[in-house]
Amino acid sequence: MIKRLLLLAPLALALTACGSGNDGTPPAAPTAAATTAQTAPTPASTAPATTTSPTPASVAAPSTDASTADASADTRTASSGMDAAAKAAMVKAAHDFVDNGQWVEGKNYFVIEPQQPKVSDTDKVEVVEVFSYGCPACNQAHKIIDKLRADLPAYATMAYLPAGFRPDENWVVYQRAYYAAKALGVAEKTYDAMFDATWKTGETATYDLATGRPKPRSQWPDIHDIAKFYAKYGVSPEQFVAVANSFAVNTQIKRADELIKDYAVPATPTIVIDGKYRFSFVTAGTYDKGIALAKWLIAKEAKRLVEQQAAGK
Repeated sequence: MIKRLLLLAPLALALTACGSGNDGTPPAAPTAAATTAQTAPTPASTAPATTTSPTPASVAAPSTDASTADASADTRTASSGMDAAAKAAMVKAAHDFVDNGQWVEGKNYFVIEPQQPKVSDTDKVEVVEVFSYGCPACNQAHKIIDKLRADLPAYATMAYLPAGFRPDENWVVYQRAYYAAKALGVAEKTYDAMFDATWKTGETATYDLATGRPKPRSQWPDIHDIAKFYAKYGVSPEQFVAVANSFAVNTQIKRADELIKDYAVPATPTIVIDGKYRFSFVTAGTYDKGIALAKWLIAKEAKRLVEQQAAGK
């Protein structure tokens, strides 16, 4: 893994990835150790305007029943169905799709064979970010992910798949925290803020931000520490911890680990389209190219689905 000091330097942004050591990684896919840093686009050309996080008073009180917490409350996962306009947009995208050779399979993107299940229950083309709040490269890219989500066509939707494959960097607790926040309906409100708490203010940080090195394990944040962060968004720490340790969240974590393995994710952040295609900003070349590649793969998948439907399959 590249040095964290590079990742933390605000004037030395570079494309990076946090490796998983996934044994299912195709030979051509990059690992963290083999990644070559490339200059990222400047924030002015890529990052959307920063939005103000809501105050606790503006956040609806979550359900008190931890066993029935509903993950669908997180509005970052769009509704499952497509309206007529979205269907028409998909048909048009399929008709207009052109493969001009700019994006090369096995180099810029990788086909997942066989196709794997989606993360969410949606009829739309699903765009998934495999990420961790504890991953410095994901922190570096999270505003770009916001931009990608904002630029999705009507027939596509965004979902998030938290990784836990770096227990040596405390990723498991961030994975658990994400699913608890999602179940309690505050994952959307806190997606950017949680990155800031981990990499700017340090209140949920596993790394010592002054040195760029992990803190001693005894100083790592646990789920109780992270619950204090989510209390700012209207969730009682006791409720957050109860949901985080619930059977439902344990089940989601198990499924996430299985999907990440089945997607053969080599590093984070990784983008997965409909359980069919996978790429990273490293393989795309730059952040801007990553957004362009995502849109191209979304259209490619639209063409496949429309042709499949026309064939009656």
